[in-house]
Amino acid sequence: MTPHPARATPLIWLRSWLYLFLFLGWTVIASISFLPLLISQRSALVAVRLWVNGIMLLARTVAGITSRVEDLENVPQGPVIIAAQHQASFETYRMFTVLEHPVFILKHELTWIPLLGWYMHRAGFIYIDRAAGAGAMRKMMRETKAALDAGRQVIVFPEGTRVPFGESRPYQPGVAALYSYCRVPVIPMALNSGFFWGKTRILKMPGEIIFKFLPAMPANLDKDTFLSELRRRLERVAL
Repeated sequence: MTPHPARATPLIWLRSWLYLFLFLGWTVIASISFLPLLISQRSALVAVRLWVNGIMLLARTVAGITSRVEDLENVPQGPVIIAAQHQASFETYRMFTVLEHPVFILKHELTWIPLLGWYMHRAGFIYIDRAAGAGAMRKMMRETKAALDAGRQVIVFPEGTRVPFGESRPYQPGVAALYSYCRVPVIPMALNSGFFWGKTRILKMPGEIIFKFLPAMPANLDKDTFLSELRRRLERVAL
């Protein structure tokens, strides 16, 4: 079970604000400095990784947040779908230091972020326009299949949004559709980032964020069985 983090002392608040200012400064510097790397998808991924490495350094040295990955051997080489819990922005950074060719399925609004949206688009992220209905689902499935055919690892968040640590929301049918359509291993990933990082809060509590990769989901399950088994596996993990 995740230990309770330290009480939010004035020093922790100071470190949290300092992290925020340094994060924003580093993001501006990196996004402008790395513009020449937008020339290709491969170089754009290099730019994103360089930016992420800076964030990890700030998280560790300023906010006092470290992270650990468990059971990475459950992730096979080549194309795979990672069905991950989503509690904070931290996991969208950290996966770039764990997986070789990660692709995130994200909401379309993120493309509006100045400069960073360019990098995410160029790096091959898959965006979902929730207002597009069935067309959005078909687009997601086509683009996910193309990314997997290229040997990349696709990360999808079954709940469709960030959910605070200890809470849950219904799983969206998209992850089950990808499981049936793409026919590649689906690896559940549990985490506890929201306990320290939070969904949108400035406060960053010092501690260790854990990412745990679980064994692959069984093949040939129907949609309802797949979703209930995925939820059962993710929610029984004690981090």
